[in-house]
Amino acid sequence: MHFAYQPRKSSHPPVYPTRSQSRSLTYNQRRQLKIGAIILCSLFFFILIIRRLSSGGEDRIPPGTPEVVIVTLIDEENMSKEYIAKIQENRKDYAARHGYATFFPTVSSYPSINDSPRTWSLVPALRHAMTLHPHSTYFFSLSPHALIMNPSLNLRSHILAPQTLEKVMLRDKSIVPPDSVIKTFGNLKADWIDLVLTQDGEGLCQGSFILKNGDWARFFLDTWFDPLYRSYNFQKAEAHALEHIIQWHPTILTKLGLIPSRLLNSYNLEIASRGGKNVMYRDGDFVVRLVGCESDPNRSCEKEFDEWSSKLKDTEEKKIGR
Repeated sequence: MHFAYQPRKSSHPPVYPTRSQSRSLTYNQRRQLKIGAIILCSLFFFILIIRRLSSGGEDRIPPGTPEVVIVTLIDEENMSKEYIAKIQENRKDYAARHGYATFFPTVSSYPSINDSPRTWSLVPALRHAMTLHPHSTYFFSLSPHALIMNPSLNLRSHILAPQTLEKVMLRDKSIVPPDSVIKTFGNLKADWIDLVLTQDGEGLCQGSFILKNGDWARFFLDTWFDPLYRSYNFQKAEAHALEHIIQWHPTILTKLGLIPSRLLNSYNLEIASRGGKNVMYRDGDFVVRLVGCESDPNRSCEKEFDEWSSKLKDTEEKKIGR
């Protein structure tokens, strides 16, 4: 029987590193890895610090930033220059007392609304204001056909302070009176609120409201201005679109703080369908709105504005004892 021969060993065996050489190589590799890791970490933190310094601190509010920006949309085609000047003076006087800013966009500045009613310009105007004042906390949207009648009231202490807002918010209240099934939440907290609105006997009032700056505010305005809603041809245009999105978008409803009308939106006339005497202006109220003056051919917004402006002047003179 024959057995296979074992394979002959090569006369040139491979050269293997000695045990000491192998250990030395591994040690060097580890050392290089450690040094590389330290360099990378140092570089990462250096870049992070440089970016923070170069950004100027995006989260920090620059000195002199107004907490509140008052936004009043001007329809220069349907208002006289004199009337516009009176409106601006009323807002500027109030803003100067409290360190607020004012912004007076014009309807013609927003041609993107196309065939939609001109009142839709309010929404991009607010977006514009947020772009110009990115660090301001609140945006107070006030109809041009309204006057600030109690300029001594600070918005924070009057409404926006959490302890104040907590007390005045209307909970379990129908969004569209009298019996809408969609209501404000009963467990709302003031810290959650980003949109402060009032309502009258007919529905929500967008003639005077406050919006808190932030990602949610931008989402809200983008949703409100959606081309789909503008194409619906709501009877009251952006007003009915606002009611629609608040009722059917829980993300918006959960941020809504509904407050009594006279805190932010008193009326100059008694209109039964809108709430009658309950929403009419009384001495000491913050704002008086000349409700419906722009759509009634028998009324003059400018004339009514002048009458209330005279009342404001008389009240202020009495306060200082003239």
